[in-house]
Amino acid sequence: MEVLPLERLPPPPPPTLSNQGAMNNNSFSQPGLVLPTQSIQNHLHELAKSSLPPPRKQNIACDACRARKVKCCKLPGQDKCQHCTSKNYPCTHYVQQATSEKKRNGAARRPRGISTSSRYARVLIPHLMVSLTRRPLEIYTHTHLSYSAVILPLLLDPEHIQLSHSPVENGVFPWSKSTWSIPWGPRFSGHAAHLFQTSTPNLLYHLFSPPDYGTLEPIFTFGPQKSRSSAYAAWGDMAIKLEDEAYRAEFALDLVEVYFQIVHTRLPLLDPPQFRSRLNVHTGSPRHLLGNKQEDPLHPALIATVLAWGAKFSEHPLLVADRNHNKGQSLLAKALIDRCRELAESTKVHRIPQEDHVVIALLIEPLQCQDPTVEPGYHGFWLGCAIRNLLGLGINHKSTMIEIKDRDARGRMIFAWWMACLCDAFSAFYYRRKPILDEDDYDINFYTAAPDGPDSPNPSSREQLEFLGYYAAAHELARISRKIARQLWQPQTDSYGLPLEAVEQYVNNLVSWRDERLSKVGVPTSVQEGWDFLTAVSSCASDAHYHIMWILLFNALDDHDIQEQEPTSPGERSRHETVKQKVFDEALQASLRVSSLAGVLSANGYLKLDTAVMHVSIIRAGRFLARLGRPEAQHCIDGLRQYSYAYEETADQADEIERIYKQAVTDGPSFQRMASVIPRASPRHHTHSHLKTNGHDHLGSGTR
Repeated sequence: MEVLPLERLPPPPPPTLSNQGAMNNNSFSQPGLVLPTQSIQNHLHELAKSSLPPPRKQNIACDACRARKVKCCKLPGQDKCQHCTSKNYPCTHYVQQATSEKKRNGAARRPRGISTSSRYARVLIPHLMVSLTRRPLEIYTHTHLSYSAVILPLLLDPEHIQLSHSPVENGVFPWSKSTWSIPWGPRFSGHAAHLFQTSTPNLLYHLFSPPDYGTLEPIFTFGPQKSRSSAYAAWGDMAIKLEDEAYRAEFALDLVEVYFQIVHTRLPLLDPPQFRSRLNVHTGSPRHLLGNKQEDPLHPALIATVLAWGAKFSEHPLLVADRNHNKGQSLLAKALIDRCRELAESTKVHRIPQEDHVVIALLIEPLQCQDPTVEPGYHGFWLGCAIRNLLGLGINHKSTMIEIKDRDARGRMIFAWWMACLCDAFSAFYYRRKPILDEDDYDINFYTAAPDGPDSPNPSSREQLEFLGYYAAAHELARISRKIARQLWQPQTDSYGLPLEAVEQYVNNLVSWRDERLSKVGVPTSVQEGWDFLTAVSSCASDAHYHIMWILLFNALDDHDIQEQEPTSPGERSRHETVKQKVFDEALQASLRVSSLAGVLSANGYLKLDTAVMHVSIIRAGRFLARLGRPEAQHCIDGLRQYSYAYEETADQADEIERIYKQAVTDGPSFQRMASVIPRASPRHHTHSHLKTNGHDHLGSGTR
């Protein structure tokens, strides 16, 4: 077939009459298919153009929306987008300006950073570096801007960090000297480690910054920094001294010492000498050597948590002035608790299994408000995080624990495991939740890392507790608590009640524990001379942990009753009443016992220093006695008022117990399914404790 050149192709044939008519009418000759006319098509096209939204410009998102990867919507006439307006963020466009400037200059794209000829970068970098040097953590904590999206592109260009006005020396940021860094895994961006690098002095600057200061001050400062003096007024007259770096360091060291004197004796999760040697609170202080290598810096969230604990119990003049200024409560201590939680969340304590993260989570849980009915109260979040991290590290396996060669590290992890295990079991019964752990989740059968015995030189507090048998006794009681909690968690318990056989088993288990364990770990009949603080509070805590089990079991029966089998014989009904009477008698004696313990501890000032160990027992015992109209509830009320020095919510709980008591005195006891075993007139002045209220001096002193 011959291929004709283009100019020699024959013209198309002229249209026939039928084709020409079809073309003029804009329709095919195929019958049944008719297109709109040209005028209708033009009209539809104009309507479509008018109804479509205007084309959206590219690369106009502000820095905050760009970092959060959300749509940036700015209304006409508004200076800020809707997201920045609602969050009170500065609506900046530094990344957009830098990108546009680079495109205009036509410079070649670099792997990192922006164009060295960028006029914008040369103006911004000095001020940005100064702002980051002063407030490296507020960038993320208060504004939630992405460090990698906003700041790193401006900092990683080697030519920009050599600017004459930049505080960077030889490419090293000033806050990276003697700093800590997190061993981020491969799942995280490499920029994340830069975000959380800061020296301890800069961390203290952030932690002790005045309330709401970080949200009100712009993150990019292009002039002299404003004084923070006026913002400190909410913390009392002495809080302004926190502006001075040397005073912040002295204040931080005082809080650390308070932590080790009061909290560490109850929660021995740290090594005091090692912590003190690794804490560099002064600018430019070198790290100490541990053996032949330089010590690693402390985790910032761990420092923040220790300081928050210290502020809860410290009597430093600054905190005394803060409490006097705020009706007995320290706003600075509350701020430190909030900030240590924020820092723990920012550093992924709840997500990455590490030994430091286990310790931080276990310390944060009892640090915060213990009222589960309020939003910032106890919800078991940090306890659950600690357990997940422990499981992720394999600490529940005996083989893994034995492989930890360092004796101190192994001892800390063993204590952390048992603390998490016991708290999980008891809190599940206290708050009627499902326990996280079960019997077959671990095979550890030892409680300390040192088999040396109580005569070994300088045994730790956790070793002393093991030698006295506290761990084994608490573990056995935790098994009973976990068993009851699982029964109460089942939906059928709400519908049908507790099985009689199960209740009888719980009663027998508690009686057996009392006969075998209580005399060894509880408060003895006669208080011994020379008791120290640790022995006194540990004995009272073990004693109270046992007795509260009866109170909680009574409350469960009062709410759910015992399951009845149809038809119920007279003998079966009598069996029900016998079990109920037994539980009530034990619960009454238990409440009186806890009331006496609260009276002894509060008389010595110990409840002012308690780390949320006795509060649940005192609250439940006080409520039980108040519902009966028993005057012994006053010991619990007084103890909770002393507790409010560190835990503000206990003052409200004391007021509630007092209200219940007055109502019971007027209207009589008020119970539900256990009303049949409640005596109509309870003896008013019966007491169940061999502790003498005039023998408080035998417990020693709990003051610093």
